[in-house]
Amino acid sequence: MKKVKLDIVGLSYSQTQSGAYALVLGEVNGRRRLPIIIGAFEAQAIAIEIEKMTPSRPLTHDLFKSFAQTYGIQITEILIYNLVDGVFFAKLICTDGENVQEIDARTSDAIALAVRFNAAIYTYEFIISS
Repeated sequence: MKKVKLDIVGLSYSQTQSGAYALVLGEVNGRRRLPIIIGAFEAQAIAIEIEKMTPSRPLTHDLFKSFAQTYGIQITEILIYNLVDGVFFAKLICTDGENVQEIDARTSDAIALAVRFNAAIYTYEFIISS
């Protein structure tokens, strides 16, 4: 399946779901957009990293990054690989330099980690086209 590279192009309070946020991913070198509704905690975690803010104590995603790096693990990319009944499915593509592992994750958590690891964000053509 053809993968499409995405960037974060927007993050705003959701007009349709109370307490939720709309994360908008955009096709690199393209016009298509992929809106994803995420929770407030994940939105905050993404925004803090994008804005290069430093919280007084590590957030959960920061802790995960520190833990992974302590053991030589990097997230090289995330892949939004399915969409079922309005729910996106994602996985982390991780390596320790020798082995590559795929780990299932909520899409919002995967993106919060991608911005911390400077990892590429991908989806499949059939998802961004739907």
